[in-house]
Amino acid sequence: MNSSIRVDKRDLILAKGAEVMTRRGYHGAGVQEIVQAAGVPKGSFYHYFASKEDFALQALQQVYQPRLARYAEALGNPALSPRERILGYYTELVGHFARQERLEYHCFIGSLSFEMAELSPTLGAQVDAILQASADTLQTCLEQAQAAGELPDGEDCRNLASFITNAWQGALTRLKVANNTQALSDFIQRLQLLLRA
Repeated sequence: MNSSIRVDKRDLILAKGAEVMTRRGYHGAGVQEIVQAAGVPKGSFYHYFASKEDFALQALQQVYQPRLARYAEALGNPALSPRERILGYYTELVGHFARQERLEYHCFIGSLSFEMAELSPTLGAQVDAILQASADTLQTCLEQAQAAGELPDGEDCRNLASFITNAWQGALTRLKVANNTQALSDFIQRLQLLLRA
């Protein structure tokens, strides 16, 4: 029981701390604010994490491993054609943001990449690995679309996956800056054109 409490407390700090860091950025989120959000003493933070950088690395895993798994599941859905999987996934995300009364979306991975890529090569590498895993999943689905005749034979699926992944990250940044979903709507419109056979 003691070990499960320990794991639960670590997960609680990761979840609440990731929210704080997503909202305030790496530099704006102090350890004190993270532990206050989690409702634990400061010593608990250093029991589980060697430093704020170590916390951020573990938080990235905590936040993005489930997201990558959901992405892979959605893009591997055999009930839909590869093109339908991709368009359906992104259209559903855009719909989610469009339904929000207030757009307070802050991209954890985006914030960390802007703030920390040069200052912390370790964090930069972790962010890049997550984005690459997403692009790899998309590339596999694009290759399936190509094999099914939904994309031209000459399409470079690796390059297209990289472009779509980077364009989505850019659209999320514009969402935060402009506080409206126009960039996401533009993304979907262009994605539909990109995925025409």
